Amino acid sequence: MQSVILKFREYLPQASGTEKGVIQYLLAHPEEVAAMSIREFSARAFASASTITRLCHKIGFSQYRQFQKALMYENALRKETINAQNCEIQKDDSLELLVDKIIYKSILSLEDTKSLIDTAVLDQSVDLLLRAQKIAFFGVGASLLVGKDAYLKFLRINKPCLASEDLHSQLVQAKNMTGDDVGVVISYSGITSEMVECAQIMKSANVPVISITCFRESPLSKLADCNLYISATEFEFRTGKLSSRISQLAVIDMLYVAYVQRDYDACMGSLKRTFISKTGREF
Repeated sequence: MQSVILKFREYLPQASGTEKGVIQYLLAHPEEVAAMSIREFSARAFASASTITRLCHKIGFSQYRQFQKALMYENALRKETINAQNCEIQKDDSLELLVDKIIYKSILSLEDTKSLIDTAVLDQSVDLLLRAQKIAFFGVGASLLVGKDAYLKFLRINKPCLASEDLHSQLVQAKNMTGDDVGVVISYSGITSEMVECAQIMKSANVPVISITCFRESPLSKLADCNLYISATEFEFRTGKLSSRISQLAVIDMLYVAYVQRDYDACMGSLKRTFISKTGREF
């Protein structure tokens, strides 16, 4: 199921002034909006009915009624989960409670990411990877760790791939790509300047680009041929990017497993051949 609230929340940064008012009212009063007619909603949000209708179309609903039904269903589901506000990390949390909160946030991010994944785009991305002579993974910080995880996975199935740690090396890597290759750019924000520059270099050379990024229009999403959107329910507590990394890793797993499934015999042969036994080795 496509999450209504999630899609509106992720669209908020690129919304117009009037659209922002509509979305903010929806996010603050999801249960009330589910019971409102479009005229009631427009009056409460200080926007025209046509603005709300157009906004629903942008998010992916053919009409207001479809949006309303989806919102009603989602509200019912969310009542069955614990209040997300209660999951924020507090200074005096016990270790047991900390474990519960981190696991809950991770599950929520994965569920939200599932609602954002377009299987047609995922299938198209796998097609690009299968046809590519080599795959290059790009990222900085935690996203680079995700790229290295992807590199190790595809290395096991003997797919030529690259993942450089140095930013200058990534820029050179981008410049060496051809139209027969594929670049996978991992950036939750989609605005990291170095990643945008790498994507621009590849686009100028007609290199297909797959992005793993958040669900909003960004410089990276505009450049990418395939956008695989993720969600992250980060803590307000300054813990760094936790759930976004987990969501990115999940998308890498989707690409990898789907790739193996499409070229099953060859990949399974490579996996068996490259298996390194942990027993009987001297250290």
